[in-house]
Amino acid sequence: MTTYKIHPLVVGAREVDQGAMTYLANYGKRVWLPMYVFYLEGGDKTILVDTGLDEFMVPPEVGAKYGLDILNFEPALATVGLKPGDIDVIVHTHLHDDHCANDALCTRAKVYVQQAELEAMKSPHPIEYRYFPELLDGVDVVPLNGDAQIADGLSVMLTPGHSPGGQSVVVNTTAGKAVITGFCCNGENFPKSGGVICPGIHWSAVEAYNSALRVREVADIILPLHDLSVGTKKTIP
Repeated sequence: MTTYKIHPLVVGAREVDQGAMTYLANYGKRVWLPMYVFYLEGGDKTILVDTGLDEFMVPPEVGAKYGLDILNFEPALATVGLKPGDIDVIVHTHLHDDHCANDALCTRAKVYVQQAELEAMKSPHPIEYRYFPELLDGVDVVPLNGDAQIADGLSVMLTPGHSPGGQSVVVNTTAGKAVITGFCCNGENFPKSGGVICPGIHWSAVEAYNSALRVREVADIILPLHDLSVGTKKTIP
């Protein structure tokens, strides 16, 4: 089976209350949340997980403080020798704007996303402000319904709750299964003592909690979508 090296590229950051990540826990603590594009090196296709923000402003001292190289999408790709036109496949964890804003730049990519997430994006509920349907204009979308194999050594599993159609990305590596979470969270959602804390922003708290549990059960390596420590690594594993 194909194994991949995962390259986390930091393409933005936001400062929020930790409670946005951990439901009913850790409120009052300000944290920075990196926005990631994950380049999967290996196999016969050039694959990204998510495409991140298109425009952002982050004080330069934030990157220095946390050891992050925070770049716009195209300069970030250049650090691993890629251009947007090189991308064959984009796998989306979900379609909130901080995860899909650069899809249109990747003009030949097929974009894999859950059908339920597409429907949520096309007709957002009034309380949902993170969907911008125009971000997928002209994009070659491949809808999925549940768990699916994307390529050899690469699959997705349906993990809704944060959003209606979140999917976590299961990547075969030399150190076992790495799972990029399909929901926004950081390391505090997966306590070292075991169990999980429900993602703080959710469509369904019960589904979000159960999805986090599923990730914990499957993964040898958990890559939370907004964990600071992930961005300090050039390559995983």
